[in-house]
Amino acid sequence: MSVIEFLKVILLGIVEGITEWLPISSTGHMILVDEFIKLDVSKDFKDVFMVVIQLGAILAVVVLYWNKLWPFYIKKLPRRTELAIKKKPKWAQVILTFVERFCDKEKWILWFKIVVACIPTIVIALPFNDVIEEKFMNYVVVAIALIVYGVLFIVIENYNHKRTPSCTSIEDLSFKTAFLIGCFQVLSVVPGTSRSGSTIIGGILVGTSRTVAAEFTFFLGIPVMFGASLLKIVKFGLAFTTTEVIILLVGMVVAFVVSILAIKFLMGYIKKHDFKAFGWYRIVLGVLVLGYFIGKTLLS
Repeated sequence: MSVIEFLKVILLGIVEGITEWLPISSTGHMILVDEFIKLDVSKDFKDVFMVVIQLGAILAVVVLYWNKLWPFYIKKLPRRTELAIKKKPKWAQVILTFVERFCDKEKWILWFKIVVACIPTIVIALPFNDVIEEKFMNYVVVAIALIVYGVLFIVIENYNHKRTPSCTSIEDLSFKTAFLIGCFQVLSVVPGTSRSGSTIIGGILVGTSRTVAAEFTFFLGIPVMFGASLLKIVKFGLAFTTTEVIILLVGMVVAFVVSILAIKFLMGYIKKHDFKAFGWYRIVLGVLVLGYFIGKTLLS
């Protein structure tokens, strides 16, 4: 792999790491970057790369929020708990002992909420994934989605300005609220909407604080992005060349490092600011994307 190609992969990793977590559409930015900086790879592999590179971004969430997400520990049972368990049937004793000694119940409940929130995407979006990629993966759809969601961010933040969030911590998030946020995640199958943008808007509308909406968005990304990457790899097959493996690894590592910085920036930013700045950014970017490609079509 040439130095130029290596630098292209690094740049794409930087773009992915920044845009995956900020609500500005990683797809929109990737399409724009790809227009000017094209990787010298096959189309099939590029499609895989654009999805699998997200694994680096999602690993950043796992590392940063490990203490909130890892549902296992080891602890000694209190004497009262041991006596209570011994009164149960043998099969129940085994299960209850395992749960009480090794499972953090609050974190398991959080994971059940994440699974519930993923159901709408699995049921509605997954069966139509190939059709959506074929019909909607173009600059017109991306540009319009950027603009529309940019406007929505501004309108919703204005509407939300005088409201008091009903859910201010991830522990207080109900299963119903998690499911509703998951329904908004379905909208992100349209390129340019932004998965984080859709779920953050959904979270704010159903009454969560900006911090809870952002954190739950990060957590939702874990099964969604792992699943999408796995599907792409299975579809492509495991016949990667050495160069392709290097490209994937470099892209993921760069996306991982940049994602850590982007997540920390976002969580610090929204403690003092709303999302309207991202809305204006999306509108400007959408207009530029639309103008550029229309101009290019007319000139050609």
